[in-house]
Amino acid sequence: MDTNATDTKFRRLSGPMAQMGAILLAMPVILGSLWAVEIHHYLGLLIFEEQFLVVMLGFALLSVFVWVKPRRGGTAEHVGWYDWILSAAAVATCLYVVVNYGDIIYDLSTLSLERLGFGAIALLLVFEATRRLIGWTLILIAVFFILYARFGDMLPGIFAVPPTRWERITVYIFLDTNGLFGLPIGVAATTIVTFVLFGGILKLVGGDRFITDLALIAMGRYRGGPAKVSIIASTLFGTVSGSAVSNVAVVGPISIPMMERAGYPKHQAAAVEAVSSTGGQIMPPVMGITAFLMADFLGIPYSDVVLAALIPAVLYYFAVFVQVDLEAARRGLKGLPREQIPRLRPTLSQGYAFIVPLAVLIYTVMFAHWTPGRAGLAAAGCALAIGLLRSGTRPGLPALWRVLVTTGRSMMDILILTAVAGVVIGALQVSGVSFSLSSMLLSLAGDNVLLILLMTGIVCVVLGMALPTAVIYTMLAVLVAPALTQLGVDRLAAHLFIFYMGMLSMITPPVCFATFTAASIAGSNFWRTAFSGMRFGIVAYILPFVFPFSLGLIMQGDPLNVILALLTAIVGVIGLGIGLTGYLFGTLNPLQRLLFFVAGIAIMPSPTASDTALILNIAGIGAGALSVAYAWIVARRRPAAIVPAAAEQDLRNQ
Repeated sequence: MDTNATDTKFRRLSGPMAQMGAILLAMPVILGSLWAVEIHHYLGLLIFEEQFLVVMLGFALLSVFVWVKPRRGGTAEHVGWYDWILSAAAVATCLYVVVNYGDIIYDLSTLSLERLGFGAIALLLVFEATRRLIGWTLILIAVFFILYARFGDMLPGIFAVPPTRWERITVYIFLDTNGLFGLPIGVAATTIVTFVLFGGILKLVGGDRFITDLALIAMGRYRGGPAKVSIIASTLFGTVSGSAVSNVAVVGPISIPMMERAGYPKHQAAAVEAVSSTGGQIMPPVMGITAFLMADFLGIPYSDVVLAALIPAVLYYFAVFVQVDLEAARRGLKGLPREQIPRLRPTLSQGYAFIVPLAVLIYTVMFAHWTPGRAGLAAAGCALAIGLLRSGTRPGLPALWRVLVTTGRSMMDILILTAVAGVVIGALQVSGVSFSLSSMLLSLAGDNVLLILLMTGIVCVVLGMALPTAVIYTMLAVLVAPALTQLGVDRLAAHLFIFYMGMLSMITPPVCFATFTAASIAGSNFWRTAFSGMRFGIVAYILPFVFPFSLGLIMQGDPLNVILALLTAIVGVIGLGIGLTGYLFGTLNPLQRLLFFVAGIAIMPSPTASDTALILNIAGIGAGALSVAYAWIVARRRPAAIVPAAAEQDLRNQ
């Protein structure tokens, strides 16, 4: 595992120990691929999915205890005795479930001493692995919900829930299909693993370079070109993978250094990559796998979901483009020289074959109706076949093994994170909060739709922490969508709202794993990266609150309303971008930035009555026009030499 030497969390193992550690990392990828093709059915084996998930989590735990140091200053070359004890405990716990699951599934209510003991050990192992990989934040969230399940009767009013015994909580989280081995880790082990493998193989055989070259041809010549290239490339990867973290892991090592070389600070380069990779999941035509789940939940054609998501997705990326362009102008950044931009014809002639895996993925998911995991594996196999058929990209066995190990390294993080997310869901289920959340929100908000949207948005971000977007949506569609529809919110608008707000957990601190991954690649400060990411993704925080009131944004209603909603949103996004970046014709002062920001908000489609919305739009357009005129006059009077000097000083401050 080559990256270990540069990451203080990981041990630098060598010899047989390193080989064993590599096998531990690769095993979940191999097993996940075999499960995707349903090899157990062909072999006539009766294996419960929960048994498979237990094995996957077991290998992830073993990988953590072998590779990840218990603390940053710990031993870097040897596995300590305490890690061997933890590894033995992980093996014993997982074997207990695998061997006995045939009996367990028919008698989940029994609270035996051995179940309690192994359950407590499993929780402690998952918490320890989470602490080593991420820190204490997720653990504290999980512990909070466990304590809520135990002492919920001590809370006042509608927040009170009947108390649950420790034994019941522990065994439920450990063995119930709504707990540790439930939906979150199930999606990771059966779907995400094949998509991460697809990205790794595509990169191995040069497909990532083909996508990047296409993006360079489209945007490389313009100011801020490398950042715009990152946006396009991340979108292309993100729209087929459904995992913001894996998108960053695939595209980030290419795009982030390119942005840094162009002059963007590390934290901004990482933020652009995190936001772009996250937004790939809302960009039609594929939208990861979440759009398919939404179509199933709503009982509508998939094409209806794609159509509804089109305008918000375009606005999301338009906002990022506007800010990236203005940031480049503020810093005096230029486009790439012509000699650094690939030629279109040679690029297409050398890389057109890499379109085939993407076409295979789209066909198998959309038309052949394969499971996402199987479709991702088919795309990975297609990419590998293309690489083997081309002499210039033919990988050897060592290179293929490295892809398996690298994919396993990413899956180690994802499996542990989804396991602790399962702990949170299990605690919510056993306490009964998941069943009463909608009524709680309705009681707090009354008939105020905006208030319930705000509270629902907060719940979405909090519950969405550490979960893949598809898992976030699935959970929140059950927990909070009914509260919105009971107040008369359009069902499609409600589901798009929770889709967007749940997705934002990937870029919203304190737990934002797309940002965390990008910051790790860039070597930038996490908090500066996180706040920059929130700024670049500003539209995703605003538009969902407009969906229920301006259905034109989701292609519902009269065509004129759709056009007006789109136009006002575009102008509003430009105003927001200017205010957030602080540049138009020159550097803006704080008052000018505030005026542009307020004007942008006012111009956006408004969640109010139509007459008030019209007044706000007109006032916003007037204020924005005056602000543009004033900024132009000030820039004309400013000496030309001041602008580059200010940009240079700002770059030094960054």
